[in-house]
Amino acid sequence: MYFSTELETIERNELEVLQLERLQQLVKRVYENVPFYQEKLSELGIKPDDIQSLSDLQRLPFTTKQDLRDQYPFGLFATSRENIVRLHASSGTTGNPTVVGYTKNDIENWKELMARSLTSYGATPSSVVQNAYGYGLFTGGLGVHYGAEHLGATVVPISGGNTKRQIKLMQDFGTEVLCCTPSYALFIAEVLEESGIPRESLNLKTGVFGAEPWSEKMRQEIEDRLQIDAFDIYGLSEIMGPGVAAECKEKDGLHIFEDHFIPEIIDPDTCEVLPYGAEGELVITTITKEGIPLLRYRTRDITRLTIDPCSCGRSHVKMKRVTGRSDDMLIIRGVNVFPSQVESVLLSIGDTEPHYLLVVNRVGTLDTLEILVEVSESMFSDKIKRLEQLERKIRQELDSILGIAAKIRLVEPKTIERSEGKAKRILDKRKI
Repeated sequence: MYFSTELETIERNELEVLQLERLQQLVKRVYENVPFYQEKLSELGIKPDDIQSLSDLQRLPFTTKQDLRDQYPFGLFATSRENIVRLHASSGTTGNPTVVGYTKNDIENWKELMARSLTSYGATPSSVVQNAYGYGLFTGGLGVHYGAEHLGATVVPISGGNTKRQIKLMQDFGTEVLCCTPSYALFIAEVLEESGIPRESLNLKTGVFGAEPWSEKMRQEIEDRLQIDAFDIYGLSEIMGPGVAAECKEKDGLHIFEDHFIPEIIDPDTCEVLPYGAEGELVITTITKEGIPLLRYRTRDITRLTIDPCSCGRSHVKMKRVTGRSDDMLIIRGVNVFPSQVESVLLSIGDTEPHYLLVVNRVGTLDTLEILVEVSESMFSDKIKRLEQLERKIRQELDSILGIAAKIRLVEPKTIERSEGKAKRILDKRKI
């Protein structure tokens, strides 16, 4: 089932003609309207007319998250602020937020791609879609919301949390499609079971899960406990939001909507472009974005691309599950966490050594974060009461900065492993 049959099943040679045309327009657009890109392209001796084939993409410069921060807030926008109809932004806890803006056309394209995604999962205009992604500056909630409405479905914009109410509304409204993080889906299953509510009282058929890493084993558990078809969705705010790529009924990778995005896989160390099938870092060029178009954005997500024909009939390339990151960012319960955030808090508080370790685990269905912090010699020999005050202060500060609760464990000086090279700050015990 397709939402845009002609574009989703387009022949590869026709798709490449469309991509080249849009890539040429994109390079011209950023060269003429974004000083950052004009300077980058000029340094490389590239003019818009030099883009004559898709292989010329590899000549273009990369864009990073740091570039978005350095150009805060509107330095990478390719149109005037008056043409921007919506802004989204990251939390900005590691510096300037990354800001993205959408023109009316960008919003229309986003709605279209989310509608394509929901259709590939089996949703129809008669479906009731319960949207438990967060609303606000985070792109998840509004991205799903407008895509579902564009499809013609009925949206329940409940956002996250309040799980018993989520279940009641599922019962009362006949929800067929649940959209949330996979860990929250399992938590809903737990509450459902503990409440003694029979699964038969729900009309749930499909789950759309993303915003955090998850595995085939977790998919199976969700499908067994909620008795639904569970699908993966991929997106990132810098590129568009949810709906950059979506699974089809084959559940064997996510189709990247290549009429809007050109994906590449590179070696994260050498930046060499790798062939289909090779694992590396996903890089995406947004060939239709007007508000903040990006050349070769380094997502830092590690995955593979496959071009093998798919029995669903879609011709767009597929990306496999994201298996990790090429930087040190963690995703915990849908929240991006950087060790540098922890470090800045510890340095500001004092009475600790510059040695710490983030331990991530999965207890039941939810990710947990424990942070081991070495205290100074003088502090460690002090009264218990002072240590308790320090632990409480660190926990409160980090809760505020990270946006998720973390368990803090103060440890003796020189007990966290030292490294002669890059310090090891993360111990991820999740079996994803």
